[in-house]
Amino acid sequence: MASERPFLNLSHPTPTNPHDPSSTPQTQISNLSSRMNPHFTVSETYASTSGPPLPHSSSTRRSASARSKHVSGRVSIDRSDSSASFGNSAPGFTVEGLGGPSSSTRRRLGSRGIDSSSSLREISDENARIVYVDEPERTNEKFEFAGNSIRTSKYSILTFLPRNLFEQFHRVAYIYFLIIAILNQLPQLAVFGRTASILPLAFVLLVTAVKDAYEDWRRHRSDQIENNRSANVLVNGQFERKRWKDVHVGEIIRIQSDGTIPCDIVLLSTSDPTGVAYVQTINLDGESNLKTRYAKQETLLRLPEKEGMKGVLIHCERPNRNIYGFMANMEVDGKRVSLGPSNIILRGCELKNTAWAVGVAVYTGRETKVMLNSSGAPSKRSRLESHMNRETILLSVFLITLCTIVSTLAGIWLRHHHDELNTSPYYRKKDYSGPEEDDYNYYGIGMEIFFAFLMSVIVFQIMIPISLYISMELVRLGQAYLMIRDTNLYDETSNSRFQCRALNINEDLGQIKYIFSDKTGTLTENKMEFQCASVLGVDYRGGKSPPNGEQDDCFVIVSGQVWRPKMKVKTDPELLRILKSGSETHGRHISDFFLALAACNTIVPIIVDTPDPSQKLIDYQGESPDEQALAYAAATYGFVLVERTSGHIVVDIQGDRQR
Repeated sequence: MASERPFLNLSHPTPTNPHDPSSTPQTQISNLSSRMNPHFTVSETYASTSGPPLPHSSSTRRSASARSKHVSGRVSIDRSDSSASFGNSAPGFTVEGLGGPSSSTRRRLGSRGIDSSSSLREISDENARIVYVDEPERTNEKFEFAGNSIRTSKYSILTFLPRNLFEQFHRVAYIYFLIIAILNQLPQLAVFGRTASILPLAFVLLVTAVKDAYEDWRRHRSDQIENNRSANVLVNGQFERKRWKDVHVGEIIRIQSDGTIPCDIVLLSTSDPTGVAYVQTINLDGESNLKTRYAKQETLLRLPEKEGMKGVLIHCERPNRNIYGFMANMEVDGKRVSLGPSNIILRGCELKNTAWAVGVAVYTGRETKVMLNSSGAPSKRSRLESHMNRETILLSVFLITLCTIVSTLAGIWLRHHHDELNTSPYYRKKDYSGPEEDDYNYYGIGMEIFFAFLMSVIVFQIMIPISLYISMELVRLGQAYLMIRDTNLYDETSNSRFQCRALNINEDLGQIKYIFSDKTGTLTENKMEFQCASVLGVDYRGGKSPPNGEQDDCFVIVSGQVWRPKMKVKTDPELLRILKSGSETHGRHISDFFLALAACNTIVPIIVDTPDPSQKLIDYQGESPDEQALAYAAATYGFVLVERTSGHIVVDIQGDRQR
């Protein structure tokens, strides 16, 4: 029986520095593979290509179960390198011989299946937006593009009363109560006082209006804070602070590290020599993993504040809702360069692990992709409210039936006692109390039947009590207050309390009827933890963990500071003993195993400050929580990924710093 080989996690490598021979992919991979099991071969091929680098996508990531399988066969890493410019390479990799019916076929893995040739298509001037870089006046000369101000509120001062009343009367019960109040205003039908019939409906409408006004006021306040945030905009050769709502299409914007992108921008240059920028799209799709964006080589070396960007022209598609697609081309010094989704950063993204980035605004305000995907503040209704609407309709049908029966019987009585109406106490035709003979308010049998029907509606109106709706509105306000003040719903890490943004759906909290999930992690925390490892057929499944406080605390010393991994992983004592001894038979293979976990990934280490200035935390950010768990595991066993750039990575191997 063939011995099992250590399984590796080979992901898309970061582009290396072509000027450093020791950091070339061929040297790094050959050095690593030469120490690995001879049955596991890694080869590398190069092919000439052109066009922008394709972004690494989640579609190329294998699931956690697939990663845990032992890799057999041949893994071929295919890096396409352009001789003209390293930044224009299109990296990818192919996998051969992974078993299954199609193991003999080569499968190309890249970025979301994007065809680079699609961005080279000609965009006609009629269907394109023409942006003159650093020339906002010229850009907006022919067409006045939307400003960068946004609005997510529902009402204004003029539209609040009519629109709010219109939305409230979507409740069938409110229409019913309004009809009852109108009927009580007629002298022939008045059963209760006119004011008494209006007050309950007016009260419940007022309470709901105040609640909706408060919710919309919070939206106005959030919009105002968002629009008044400041950004660095290039004005007359210098970057100046400018409010977000004053940013226009064509202006050049500079974003600092951890800054938020104010509008959709095409990346021009970054602090990285190869034009790579890392962004976090948690505000767009909820994913906290870092994604890479690239600046074109033609604009990478041009400093906007010194050399200027005038003369650069961008032809891009019209605003659309597709946040994963972008088609455009850029003319620089008479040369046309294609642009794709990897060259644009959308509004709301955050710049991470990059000192600064410079881009030009192409979509602003309500024309940004995130705003086009926003449907505004909806009028939410709970399932209980929908159920009450149905019950109200059924009770209304029963009420109409009952009143119809009453009015029909009244008509039968009037017909049978037609000759007695002159002396009847209620239907006497003649009034002899005055000096002249007069008639009472008697309108004939037909109208008397109709009035009997309407008076029956008023008498039986208690079948649908308005007090129920008043109680519901007051209960919702009380529930919102108790939920906001609940200490068990307080998050200490973010120092934030529970927020009740829509008071109409309190009763739906926790009531789940359908679950639509595309993958594990959509409805869960999606937290991966390293549990065990299998190296050369030996299963290291944790054994007996040392008592609390006796587990070694892994750290590295960098510039006199102590750097520790942010997350701790439970270690296996046997693995630690083998790694520390260095004389075991499997020690070399185990060392190579953890070195592969620390190096072969897309993890970017981010240094986080702590209250103690002499200590820092290493926060591993990547495109997959699986990679994060494996990187933290490697760091716990002494293989700490300290630095990653577009040209090299630095790994601290039990105190020995290697690049």
